[in-house]
Amino acid sequence: MASIRDVAKLAGVSPATVSRVMNGTANVTEEKGEKVLRAISETDFVPNEVARTLFKKSSKTIGFIISSIQNPYFT
Repeated sequence: MASIRDVAKLAGVSPATVSRVMNGTANVTEEKGEKVLRAISETDFVPNEVARTLFKKSSKTIGFIISSIQNPYFT
């Protein structure tokens, strides 16, 4: 599993630039953007959702607590 640092090293940019390209949050030259996207494709990089939720302090997850799964009402 590739990390954002692996993608950055392969593209010859910083991890912050990789993040900017992925999120579209800042202007990045077209050449660097293409390098980053190519590196993402080559490494099959997928962002770690757990790391994102820790950083943003929001998981957009809903939890349910039920008394019994044997109750026909809950099935």
